[in-house]
Amino acid sequence: MRASRAPLAAFALAVVLDLAFLAVGFHSGHVVAKVLLMPLLAASAARAGGPRLLVAALLCGWGGDVLLLSDADAAFMAGMASFAAGHVCYLVLFRRQGPPHARARPLALGYAAALVTLVALLWPDLPTGLRVPVAGYSTLLTAMAYAAATRLGPLAGLGGALFMVSDTLIATGVADWPQPPRPDFWIMLTYVAAQFLLVRGTLDARAAPATAYREVRSTTP
Repeated sequence: MRASRAPLAAFALAVVLDLAFLAVGFHSGHVVAKVLLMPLLAASAARAGGPRLLVAALLCGWGGDVLLLSDADAAFMAGMASFAAGHVCYLVLFRRQGPPHARARPLALGYAAALVTLVALLWPDLPTGLRVPVAGYSTLLTAMAYAAATRLGPLAGLGGALFMVSDTLIATGVADWPQPPRPDFWIMLTYVAAQFLLVRGTLDARAAPATAYREVRSTTP
C-alpha cells in the first residue's frame, strides 16, 4: 500500500524548511519545523499500512526530538532514553522479518569494530555521568543498524548507518570535539534521511512477500 501523499508531502516540506532554517540560523523556525517531522512521517507510515512498532519507533524519535530542544542535562538523558525506546521498537520489528542474510557475519564484525572504536575514543572526553549511558545507547543503536542492514536490505541498512552518523555527531559535540560548520544542519540532514529510509525499507520489506504471493498465484493453473 502506498503512503498517503498528503502527510508525506508535508513531511518533505517540513524537512526542507527545517534544513533551510538551520542553514540560516533561524532557531525559532527550526524548533517549529523539527517538532512536526516525526509525527508527519509517522502519519505517512500509518496510512501506508505500516506496523504499529514502526509508528511507535517514529513517535519515540519525536519524543527525543522535543526533549533535545532543551540544553538541560536531564532533558538530554530523557531524550536519549526516548530514542533508545525507538531503537528497541525497530529491533523487535526487524527481527520479525526472518533470519539475517548470509552477509551477516562480516557486517557484524564491521559494526562491532565501529562501536568499540567510537566508544573507546569518546570515553575520555565525555562527562563522567554520560559515559556509561552513551556506551549503552551506542550499543543499542548499532544493534538496530545491524539488524536493519541484515534483515531488511540496503535501503534500511543505509538508514541505520545514517542514524549512527547523526548520533555520532551529537556525541562528538557532547565530548567537545571539533565540529563541522552548522553541525545541527548535518545532524538533522542525516537523521531525517535515516528515519525516512528505515520507514521505506520496512514498508518495502512488508510489500515484497505479498507481491511474491500474487505472482505465484497468477502462474498457478
